[in-house]
Amino acid sequence: MNEVPHGRATRLRRGINLSHWFSQVYTDDGYCAEHFDSYIQEPDIELVRTLGFDHVRFPVACEPMLANGSTGQISEVKMARLKKAVELLLEHELCVILDIHPETPFKERLALDDASVAAFTEFWRVLATRMSDFDPERLFLEVLNEPCICNPSRWSWIQNQCVAAIREAAPEHTIIVSGDEWSQLPQLLLIEMPEDDNVIANFHMYEPSSFTHQGAKWGSPWMCETKGLAYPSRGSNAKVLLGSVENDEARRQLDEYIELDWDHAAYRRYIAPAERFRLENNVPVMCNEFGVYKKYAPRASRLRWTKDVISAFESADIAWTMWDYAGDFSIVKTDYGNRTPDLELLRCMGLLLEQ
Repeated sequence: MNEVPHGRATRLRRGINLSHWFSQVYTDDGYCAEHFDSYIQEPDIELVRTLGFDHVRFPVACEPMLANGSTGQISEVKMARLKKAVELLLEHELCVILDIHPETPFKERLALDDASVAAFTEFWRVLATRMSDFDPERLFLEVLNEPCICNPSRWSWIQNQCVAAIREAAPEHTIIVSGDEWSQLPQLLLIEMPEDDNVIANFHMYEPSSFTHQGAKWGSPWMCETKGLAYPSRGSNAKVLLGSVENDEARRQLDEYIELDWDHAAYRRYIAPAERFRLENNVPVMCNEFGVYKKYAPRASRLRWTKDVISAFESADIAWTMWDYAGDFSIVKTDYGNRTPDLELLRCMGLLLEQ
């Protein structure tokens, strides 16, 4: 048994996603130097550490980094910028999960095209070589955010090829693996684990999406009809909303929300398979995405949901990384460019504030 990933996993107990910095940049200017220099700055990183987080997940889109189309080679300018960002995070005593976070079309090509898989594997070989200089106790390498291969066997094959390439280039670093279909927990249970004993297994948890993604325009159309849905299920306004919703899928989702009776006990039951997976495979397990789209969710419900979910994770010895720092699920409030911590939310997360 390799104790290394278990020891390193203790450094990843409570984290936050630095989304929309090196990935999912949808401004007119896109992935430009001004964005990289301004979206996350040193005071942001200092704040993250001060609030009590021990690690950050650093989502990085691979498409803008590729120097020669699909060959897997990486632009030296962009590599230098990436390494500078990793260095800055590490300098502030944060562990870093480097998460490769492409858009859906890139992932769909992996599902259909072996040449794209070969190029992605080569991309990882090059990237891991350059990242191998960083302290393996503090930098973790995550194969792919939310794969959507929709074929557990093919995804296991892809992931295991990438793990082998990473291991060849970075023999000491811990690798984070996940299941297919947007890293959902049930899919984690179906993967063929790589023949590598220095890995951490990971899943994402946004159940139920009728609550966590209510009003999300980028999601399924029905989500726009569950605005204002309260948590927990019992005693919520779900039945009232059912009376005003016309979309059939929205009605089905609300019926399911009532039937499954989401509360703290329900989350303990939901993540129980992750706990069993951890014990049966002798591998650390974490959830490095979860959260609530805050625009339409009742604030009191969002606070309680966050507290219940984190409590369930910690009871099961599952490390967590919340989504996200300053986006639509944020832990900070932004006012004319100034970011201040949402203290009430952070207290619900169990963080010890040093201010």
